Amino acid sequence: MGFGLRLLRLILKMLAGLAISVTTYRWAKPEQRRHIVRTWSRELLAILGVTVRAANFPSGAERPVTLVANHVSWADIFALNSERACHFIAKAELREWPLAGRLLANVGTIFINRSDRKETLRLGRVVHELMDAGETVAVFPEGTTSIGHDVMKFHASLLEPVVAAGGEVWVVAIRYFAAGKRSDAAAYIGDMNLLQSLRAIHAASPMTVEVQFLRAIDCANNNRRAVAAEAEALIRAAVQSESIDIG
Repeated sequence: MGFGLRLLRLILKMLAGLAISVTTYRWAKPEQRRHIVRTWSRELLAILGVTVRAANFPSGAERPVTLVANHVSWADIFALNSERACHFIAKAELREWPLAGRLLANVGTIFINRSDRKETLRLGRVVHELMDAGETVAVFPEGTTSIGHDVMKFHASLLEPVVAAGGEVWVVAIRYFAAGKRSDAAAYIGDMNLLQSLRAIHAASPMTVEVQFLRAIDCANNNRRAVAAEAEALIRAAVQSESIDIG
């Protein structure tokens, strides 16, 4: 498939998703919403030539947990959503992205201005409400993207509302592969724009994104620094490995 056709299909998919987000999704029951998000996310990645491989994820019914993962690409959002529909904690700038920003807002993304300390109180309230409703929250504690072969320091402050809300934190490592090897093509770093990122992913396709469950951390009687440190160490060990986990 040529890049022009792939880009057109992607735009049409985003427009369809935007329409769904203000119609079917808005009036659906919670489990139906989750199914819509999981299915739509997999279909979007498939258009890009990206297949999701979930490794070692616990089976069973949905329950309120928080996913904590390393951050490589904007595609991480859809990779995690394809396995477990999430409400992401994301920087406010993403709301301004054409199509994608509106779509993310419509499906419950939590946008925060990290320079405003008052946001911490609002974020804590929102996370509590989501967990009380049985929803999954997801956060990228690095606060930005990296090449994906290591992790940057996890910001414990981004985990404060999550840890305060209690429950479980699921630690997840994200890695990208192409032609059977680790690939940097999906990394959204530096001054790269979205079109450049799409071209890089297209050139490397077909690709596989692996979302690997590592461990559940009980936040009861725990603190944000301890949770951040443990999650960072677990994910660093996983992303530095070149092996492919097919569990």
